[in-house]
Amino acid sequence: MKRTSNILIAAALVSGALVSVSCNRGENNRKPGRIYMPDMYESRAYEFYNEKVSSMKPVDGTVKRGELLPYHLKAEDTALANGVKNPLILAKADLEEGKRLFNIYCGICHGTKLDGNGPLYKDGTGPYVAAPANLASGAKASYTEGRLFHVMTYGYNVMGSYASQLDRTQRWKIAAYIRSVQNGGANPPTLVDGDTKPAAAPAPAEAATAAAPTSDSTAHK
Repeated sequence: MKRTSNILIAAALVSGALVSVSCNRGENNRKPGRIYMPDMYESRAYEFYNEKVSSMKPVDGTVKRGELLPYHLKAEDTALANGVKNPLILAKADLEEGKRLFNIYCGICHGTKLDGNGPLYKDGTGPYVAAPANLASGAKASYTEGRLFHVMTYGYNVMGSYASQLDRTQRWKIAAYIRSVQNGGANPPTLVDGDTKPAAAPAPAEAATAAAPTSDSTAHK
């Protein structure tokens, strides 16, 4: 009888140990094993807005996902900037986006017509006494997309840099839009969707032509 009691006690102890071990697994594990390198297992929390973290630069040689390669020319390399090609594969939607961004960030000085007569100047009656550059015609209308990008990156004369407001992709889109409407659209960019017209509303004559019905022979071609 005593032996039977001992067996039952031993069985109870073993089953209790098994239950304890099984309950001490997974998300309910109250006694995890030791972590050899805890900093690699649990990331250290940082206060993002503190001065040290907010001033940190990306790791050398890395590029943010979706970002273009870094621009390595210096502010004084204006001659080299003339030969820099736009790295974007442009569609008409990109020119429309370039136009939208231009009107937001550039139009206040250069005007939505690119004639240098924006609200800040307004034929000399605005608060800004110096006339902004005319980008639609004249000397600045010969600037390449690379030079326009360079100016937006570093600024020029009294114009400051817009690199903090516009990322590289946005600056290239604005440069492509400016180039597409300069000199009356004489330098249309090559677009992947085949449309070479500038990102602007068509003239009334063009709109009427586009709306005119085609003949049956033309429609079946």
